[in-house]
Amino acid sequence: MTVTSPETPEIVLEAESLVMRFGGITATDHVSMRLAKGARHALIGPNGAGKTTLINQLTGVLTPSEGRIRLLGEDITRLAPHRRVTRGLVRTFQINQLFDSMTPLQTLALVVAQHRGQGARWWQPLGRDAAVAERAGELLTQFHLADVAHTEVRHLAYGKRRLLEIAIALACEPRVLLLDEPVAGVPAGEREELLQTVAALPADVSVLLIEHDMDLVFSFAKRMTVLVNGALLTEGTPEEIAADPRVREVYLGQTEVHA
Repeated sequence: MTVTSPETPEIVLEAESLVMRFGGITATDHVSMRLAKGARHALIGPNGAGKTTLINQLTGVLTPSEGRIRLLGEDITRLAPHRRVTRGLVRTFQINQLFDSMTPLQTLALVVAQHRGQGARWWQPLGRDAAVAERAGELLTQFHLADVAHTEVRHLAYGKRRLLEIAIALACEPRVLLLDEPVAGVPAGEREELLQTVAALPADVSVLLIEHDMDLVFSFAKRMTVLVNGALLTEGTPEEIAADPRVREVYLGQTEVHA
């Protein structure tokens, strides 16, 4: 067991020397990183850097060829994805994965009920369980979805769909939340509400943000990891990353790196 002091933050998620090989291709090359309790951590890098492969290993979609993953001190390297969710590791996806025919209220009530072990009774009227209804209502308010609570997902603006995805993740009561490009495809007019919501996520939830939008990255992250060609280039504070000439070289001609 790791003993922490007031000066040593609790590590909630740790990747140790992760390697992922696909035939002769090494997609991640001995990547290590640690996520502290309450972290606001960003994972960045150019296209093909290995970010998605790394996240797929952390969440159990891929099993590393080498290395270890620990969640709250427990080795989860070979644990199934759904088991990781029940232990507090939850992910949103770059592409919407929602039920178009359901409303946000129905969706969140279903997720809350399932998380509380009531999945077999999800079809019962929402008001049948006051605790489920209350939690679903809290999430609707927190994520600015109350005004569309009864609107089928298929009719929601894209920004609202992204907000619903994050609300679903929070309904699973995560200890660690992996946000996979939350503003991808969101029109400019809908971005501010989503950015404010991401900034207001619960302080006790450790967040790892995977994002290409540098404005969001530098406004959100307290610490950053940079991947290039499947390997760790550098890690540090946003100020250190912005001043690093190697990072500037990697992003030259692709996107500006700034604090």
